[in-house]
This record gives sequence, structure tokens and C-alpha cells, in this order.
Amino acid sequence: MSEYQDGTTKTTTIGYVNGNEQKCWGHRRQPGNDHNQRAYRMECLIRGHVYGANGSDVFQRKCPKCQGGEAGIDF
Repeated sequence: MSEYQDGTTKTTTIGYVNGNEQKCWGHRRQPGNDHNQRAYRMECLIRGHVYGANGSDVFQRKCPKCQGGEAGIDF
């Protein structure tokens, strides 16, 4: 996944796993839909779903398909 880059915080570093078992795979400089955010590739480690999230949400994200989290964004 070398095309993805780390963010600038611990929670947006490639490999970070939040308390809901959602893993951050970094960003590709794509803007998110929140003020000054980038879109990060997220992976649900429970069921393998992949979706996008704003960097400001990575630490608390829940999977939109199996945990009732908010819909993902383009990444």
C-alpha cells in the first residue's frame, strides 16, 4: 500500500487501530468532506469492509456495514 501516506497524528498513522477494531491505511491526498481534512482508507478488522473517513474521525469510527457507523466517504 505504498501509495498511501501517514497522517500527522498518532490516529492517522498507517496501521493505527482504534477501539472499534477499525484500521487506518493512510491517505492519498484526497480531500475529505470536513474542514481541512483528508480522506483516509479504513478497514474493518471484524468483517473486512473497506471505507473512507475524515482524519478527524479515525479514532472513533465504527464500520458503516457491521457496526452501524456513519456512511464512508470517497478516498
